[in-house]
Amino acid sequence: MTRRFVALIAAVLAAGPAVAAQDAQEPAFDAALAEFRQLHRAEVRRANIAGSSFTFVRDGRTVAADHFGLQDVDANVPVDADTIYHWASITKTMTGIAILQLRDRGLLSLDDPVVRYVPELARVHNPFGPMEAITIRQLMSHSAGFRGGTWPWRDQEWQPFEPPGWEQLAAMLPYTEVQFAPGSRYSYSNPGIVYLGQVIERLSGEDFEVYVDKNILRPLGMHASYFDRTPPHLLRHRAHSYYIRDGRRTAAPFDVDTGVTVSNGGLNAPMTDMARYLAFLIGDPARAADYDLVLRRSSLEEMWRPVIALEGDSTEGRRPGATHSGLNFFVGQRGPVRLVGHSGDQNGFRAYLSLCPDQRAGSLLAFNTEPARERGGESADARIARATDALCEALAR
Repeated sequence: MTRRFVALIAAVLAAGPAVAAQDAQEPAFDAALAEFRQLHRAEVRRANIAGSSFTFVRDGRTVAADHFGLQDVDANVPVDADTIYHWASITKTMTGIAILQLRDRGLLSLDDPVVRYVPELARVHNPFGPMEAITIRQLMSHSAGFRGGTWPWRDQEWQPFEPPGWEQLAAMLPYTEVQFAPGSRYSYSNPGIVYLGQVIERLSGEDFEVYVDKNILRPLGMHASYFDRTPPHLLRHRAHSYYIRDGRRTAAPFDVDTGVTVSNGGLNAPMTDMARYLAFLIGDPARAADYDLVLRRSSLEEMWRPVIALEGDSTEGRRPGATHSGLNFFVGQRGPVRLVGHSGDQNGFRAYLSLCPDQRAGSLLAFNTEPARERGGESADARIARATDALCEALAR
């Protein structure tokens, strides 16, 4: 066996789920995919988005993978399969999986009061009753009553991107107020997910990043995925990010650190790794034993049951068309298709994870540019993400 052949085989094995031949797909799906690809490219060009990637996974295989534009505009580096995007709030789905892992291991109940594990929360002002009434389940469904932003005072360039340590958030707790009766309605809350990160750290005895690496990333083969600052050997693949401001594209800070909010939005990963994650979420009977080591199927499905209806007060962090919050995922329905997913938005990056579990399929979208809002407040990336639903509809026919 030649050295070149060995290297080729190694590269194939490292590339993630194989891209299936297009002629293996149904004609309706092929037509929907062609239409989506045309829309994706046209919208990215029109919105002046620097670079974008798209992946569609079905039955554990990647059946479409597109990469175009630039990961670094100044250096003229193109986007490719190794480009590492920031997935922002999609991190929340892994935080939820970690909580369910601890639950399945008998270390907590979803209806436990969160102050049992994070006693500093007892200092929060709750005009609706005792803090002991706020549960882990309510944090996971964004119904606990906490505000939306974790760190509302960053307005100077010299300030940290996010608070670096728990002590900064703990100092804010006596000045924090529960805004509505816990469990009574939905309101997207970043600090609520940070509190879940503290639960994970205190029960596991490990930093959040270490726990997730050991219990989710490594078991799924996501070896190029990491949190916050990029390891030196991966820096050449790290996407830069941009904003569109007053019609011009401007650079965002490069390779930022989300600090203590890592459980809320610290994940960075290439599409190939995220395709492995999506394949796990979709499920594969042939890999059930491996996947159950991460989280058993019944627990995943539990996360996708509607818990509380969305009220339109926030679009941050949820996929377009979502109607209910589940447990760290959002759920909705488009015609006959059940949709589950999450989106992310931070530091110029936009990202979308969406799956249609009943069709055993799903998609990933990533952008390294936050485009301007238009057409009634919608942005180009949101329109593109909504268009992925048609791919699931085509499979449902």
